[in-house]
Amino acid sequence: MTGSADSTGSPSAARADRGFSALAAENRWLRDRLARRHLLDLAAGVLTAQLRLSPCEAADHLSALTQATGLSAEDLAADIVNAAAGDGGPGVTVPPESDAPAREDGTVGRPGEGRRARRAAAAAETADTVGEAARTLLEEGLAPLGADSLWLWRCADRGCLRLAGSAGAGAAEAAAWQWVPPAAPEAFRAVLSENTPVWLEEGPPAGEPLPGPTARAARALLPLRRRDRTVGLALVGWPGPTTLDATARRAVTGLMGVAGTVLDIADSPPAAVPVLVDVLDSLTQPAMLLAVPGTSGEPTVEHLNHEGAAALGGTSSGGDTSLARAFPLVHADLARLARRATGTARTQRAARLPVSGVPGDPPPLLDVRVLPAGGERAVVMWHTEGAPGLAAARAVARLQSVAPFQDSLTGGGTVWSPEAYGIFGMARHEPPVPLAELRDRVRPEDREALAGLVATLTERQTGGQTVLRIVLPDGIVRHVRVAAEPLIARGTVTGLAGVYQDVSDSRRTEAALTATFDHLTALHDQAELRHQLALQLQQAIVPEVPGLQEMPGDLVVATRYRPAAEEYRVGGDWYDVLALPGGKILVAVGDIAGHGIDAVTGMVALRNAQRALAFTGHSPRRLMGWLNEVTLRTGGGVTATAVCALYDPEDRGLLWTSAGHLPMVLLRDGGARLLEPPRDVLLGAVPSYAYHEQRIGLRPGDTLLLYTDGLIERRHDGLDEGVARLAAEAERLAGHAPDTLVDALLATAAGDTDDDTSLVAVRVRGRPPAR
Repeated sequence: MTGSADSTGSPSAARADRGFSALAAENRWLRDRLARRHLLDLAAGVLTAQLRLSPCEAADHLSALTQATGLSAEDLAADIVNAAAGDGGPGVTVPPESDAPAREDGTVGRPGEGRRARRAAAAAETADTVGEAARTLLEEGLAPLGADSLWLWRCADRGCLRLAGSAGAGAAEAAAWQWVPPAAPEAFRAVLSENTPVWLEEGPPAGEPLPGPTARAARALLPLRRRDRTVGLALVGWPGPTTLDATARRAVTGLMGVAGTVLDIADSPPAAVPVLVDVLDSLTQPAMLLAVPGTSGEPTVEHLNHEGAAALGGTSSGGDTSLARAFPLVHADLARLARRATGTARTQRAARLPVSGVPGDPPPLLDVRVLPAGGERAVVMWHTEGAPGLAAARAVARLQSVAPFQDSLTGGGTVWSPEAYGIFGMARHEPPVPLAELRDRVRPEDREALAGLVATLTERQTGGQTVLRIVLPDGIVRHVRVAAEPLIARGTVTGLAGVYQDVSDSRRTEAALTATFDHLTALHDQAELRHQLALQLQQAIVPEVPGLQEMPGDLVVATRYRPAAEEYRVGGDWYDVLALPGGKILVAVGDIAGHGIDAVTGMVALRNAQRALAFTGHSPRRLMGWLNEVTLRTGGGVTATAVCALYDPEDRGLLWTSAGHLPMVLLRDGGARLLEPPRDVLLGAVPSYAYHEQRIGLRPGDTLLLYTDGLIERRHDGLDEGVARLAAEAERLAGHAPDTLVDALLATAAGDTDDDTSLVAVRVRGRPPAR
């Protein structure tokens, strides 16, 4: 087909979903597409025969007619096939509720119902099994006529009839009519011998058995013909006596003409356990019957009731579907429960499958029960919506060691849940002990509390609770909380209902917490002292100078240190500005990785080592290389970043090197630019590393900013973005004095990691050159 005659929507969204419901939706889409194609092919065949066209020409002509008439391709194809059938073919007419006048050929003037019947016939002809075809014919063709069942038998050897498929009938009834012998009821023999329908509007004659709900329910028996040969027999049933007028009879006859063609496809297998299948079909919750082949084979779904099929997206309830195909997310859990049920002959339960889910997953199976059904079969029942009572029971079960109990005070005995036996250390075959008789099982000190609880329940007729120390048969003592309510009838307490809860673990936990409180307090005091020592040591080694420092060589220096926001995060930042004996000035900033006393100790070692090495008069790269060796020998795997610079007042030259530190910012002529450092490694990373150095000439009015990452680092941004923000802010504040500049930069700092921060501003005094 071409053009609009073959256009249809694709279930791409369903294919993207997970679970069998999506597969079922796609399967229905494919079946609808196949039925549609079959109907269009029939119409094209009619056009080919009547207009003497080639198949391609007939398809194009059908497409052109669709556009010219404004009808859908399916409606036009149904009209063409129905018109051809009216000329002597297997006519498909319409239900009797149509009030349109019937024509002489048996068709009806209202086209919509005829089209519906033709589409039902086309869908039945594309079914995989006779049972599926019967369901299609019943639901889409016969149900509008009031029918509620359809039986299709195939002629077998020696004059017998074998049921090929049915719809609307129970499994047990279908099993009873699986074979019809030659000595069949008179209605069967009449149809087969005369090849004419038999219409029983008020049921068969008295004493003649036929499938159906009651003896007086209407039935229609029709021969199934294929190529002028009787190949089977159909029985259409109604729920009660029904008048079958000429229009209804023509409609049934036409649809059964199609039914004869579907006997070419596979028979529907009979139910393995018919009575059990009928029981499952009567349930109002999803259920299915599984075949469980031993301990290793994959279970298969033999039957799925209507509610179960609806839960899986409306898939057919036919059998022998792989469990993995039907439940791809939970098939392993279901298979394990089914094997355990058949192996132990005991019901298995699961509150939810899968145990947890994520948005977008198919709906879970709730309150799953798997029952052994004899042999290698199991019944699975579940809910699709949470039941409040069952949910509450599951919630109680989640409480640790909770066991419901009920005592009767009128001779009905005591009932314990299975968990109660474990709490009291008793075997399941021992009789449960009423609450009032627990006196001999509790510690003597707790007997008064037990008596008070019993009095509260029985005399004051109100609820209560207490904790008792229960002595088990082996001498172990358990702390058991008892909470109970009286059961009152006509003002008299007739029983008690409550729960036992083993709270021994929580009591032991309370004792352990009490015993360790002092120890934890001592540890806290030690940690606080350690922190204070680290903070004092850091402040002593790297003191903050609030004002400006006048340095030789026309330098003005402002330094600031901001500690970490959290006290426990005392860091390892350091800075140093030191005039050396040769006239040069050391300017340095560094940052030890980590926090706490170890970081501060490492900072002290490196800062002091750098100071001492600077007095040798060697270049920054040599100083950095020696400092790297010191870091490697400090111990504890310390690493650090650092900038080491020497300023020469004679030529205002700055010779500097960097060990993986952030770039310095140079403010000149009102603008800011980054001094990109050499790409050298951290201190403490590689032994015997040769660092590189760079030189830049400074001018009067230049300001150089050295800083650590706490000033610019943000949790969700890269360091490059932070450096760029700092440069922009420094350029905006370039006209300020160094001390005002550093204070303003700290006030507007973008860092949010709560790390400590060091900031040094070095300015060359004098006026900048005129531009």
